[in-house]
Amino acid sequence: MSQTKPLSGLNSTSTLPEETGVRLKKEVTITPSFGSMKIFSKDLRLQDVTIMYFTALAALMVILVASYQAPGNAVKVSSLKANPSGPLPPLPMPFRVPLDPRGELQLAWNISYADQEVYMELKIADLKHGVVLGMSDRGELTNADLVVLWDSGSNSYFGDAWSDSEGRVSLDSQQDYELLEAKHTPIGFYLLFKRPFSTCDPRDYLIEEGTVHIIYGFLDKPLASLEQLNLSQIHTGVQRVLMLRPDTPSPTLPPDVQTLDVVAPNVIIPNQETTYWCFIQKLPENMPKNHIVMYESVITPGNEAIVHHIEVFECSPDIPNVPDYSGSCDDKMKPGKLNFCRHVLAAWAMGAEAFYYPPDAGLPVGGPGSSRFLRLEVHYHNPLLISGRRDSSGIRLHFTPSLRRYDAGIMELGLVYTPIMAIPPKQHTFYLSGYCTSKCTQTALSPGGIYIFASQLHTHLAGRGVRTVLVRRGKELEVVQEDQHFSTHYQTIRVLRKMVNVLPGGFGIMEEMCVNYIHYYPRTGLELCKSHVDRGYLQKYFNFINRFHGNDRCVCGEVGVTEQYSQIHWDMFAGEVLDSLYNTAPISMHCNQSTARLFPGEWDLQPIPVVTSNLEKPRYPCEGGGLPTSQPLTPPV
Repeated sequence: MSQTKPLSGLNSTSTLPEETGVRLKKEVTITPSFGSMKIFSKDLRLQDVTIMYFTALAALMVILVASYQAPGNAVKVSSLKANPSGPLPPLPMPFRVPLDPRGELQLAWNISYADQEVYMELKIADLKHGVVLGMSDRGELTNADLVVLWDSGSNSYFGDAWSDSEGRVSLDSQQDYELLEAKHTPIGFYLLFKRPFSTCDPRDYLIEEGTVHIIYGFLDKPLASLEQLNLSQIHTGVQRVLMLRPDTPSPTLPPDVQTLDVVAPNVIIPNQETTYWCFIQKLPENMPKNHIVMYESVITPGNEAIVHHIEVFECSPDIPNVPDYSGSCDDKMKPGKLNFCRHVLAAWAMGAEAFYYPPDAGLPVGGPGSSRFLRLEVHYHNPLLISGRRDSSGIRLHFTPSLRRYDAGIMELGLVYTPIMAIPPKQHTFYLSGYCTSKCTQTALSPGGIYIFASQLHTHLAGRGVRTVLVRRGKELEVVQEDQHFSTHYQTIRVLRKMVNVLPGGFGIMEEMCVNYIHYYPRTGLELCKSHVDRGYLQKYFNFINRFHGNDRCVCGEVGVTEQYSQIHWDMFAGEVLDSLYNTAPISMHCNQSTARLFPGEWDLQPIPVVTSNLEKPRYPCEGGGLPTSQPLTPPV
């Protein structure tokens, strides 16, 4: 979820007035890296050879001795001064997240936008011989930016390091992590250090808005030299966080605020890696209209490292009764009416803070035209297959009967959940774009437009980058939200490289979606503004590709879209033609009311909006520009 000042997210007003549209774009990409080495030689005299031999021998002795002494650039932890230069950040740190599934390693941090620095505090419950913390593009152990605490057998050292394409670790010649404090306490070992957002070191990770993949590892034996460390040979893991957060104070809640906990009913977490648990909860009988003004997570103590994300959905008011249910969301025997509980009320992801609504808007709940039934969905990530753990985690809604000026709304932007939009196999990069056209916004929105104050990106396993842009008269005006390090789960890269079949769009976790839930006010009747390529033009694509590959048999209407995709002989040409189709063919718009019915108008065979001017990405100091100062976004789910 992403918020704006005084919330956690966008810091500018975004409106969708006349001749305005929104484009949501998703990228799937893998980028290789290459290197080279040259060796030179010449004729040498015996004297030269002798001198070189003894010089090399002396150098070797220096290297061997140095490897058992303090590394030149590392900090000897025992020699750290008690009062480091500059003031320490206020403690405790406001942002924190458990890194490993057992909760033995916890990261907390604070941000100085004035100095463009991040202060980090690492708590290690049981420090043995050292720990590794790092950042990489999407959680890879290779080519990662690292900070390492290691034990040489006689001393402990702290240093800025990096891993190569094989996972081998080396100390960085440019030390950009500054150790501020190291201390033992009865509950663990603490490291406090800081690092600039941008270091201008090509081996360092650029900390920017969006998801940051934190990698960690534990050292179980001393290292005489850091170069002995290979990340592939130690216990490691990955956690996603949104590092950059706003530094605005939390708003004050009204005095008549009430709370409602929507939580799991003391369930036993299954001993499997991934579980989506669903629970139906009823609102109080005859509950009048209230405004939700804040919500926050309620996590069962001890389960902080297992509860991955939580969502609360309101069921359709057209469904008078939804049966009780508590069980797997994927259970084929679950009540079918759960599929009508899709309107998002609240969403939380690991590491997210409380979500506050603007002072002049609240999300309506209760009253006429609403449903009494809520569906809680909790995602448990249990890679260690821990058994017997009970959980009552969920979300606490803070609501008030004192209604605010505006009803807030949630609108879906992006691609329709349909196999019509698909990702071909064997792709390094593939873009999919969904549109909310100006025709829809002019039909459904008032002339004054809307104010977007928060945004929540969502894809399934293949999503690598997501970008939502406000477009007016063909010109990109503002990035609503962007995350170029997006992943639903850190296993995304392995899934992509194994993907040999077409990946269709759809609701399932093994299908793909590209969505942005925007939070806005004043609320309108526009619930969903999404698109997909015209079905007729897609059929023309199937016919053309089949004929190109020597299959003249027309299967028009005989089999479904997913099966037709699966029957294609996928080569580079087939993928390029599909990409061209998605970017040029007419689209079908879903300009839907809250009743799921289309607004009046013609929505098929609509032209793709033309974008003639694109926004440039902000430049960083190393590129001759300044770092962005906009308020950052909060975690996607």
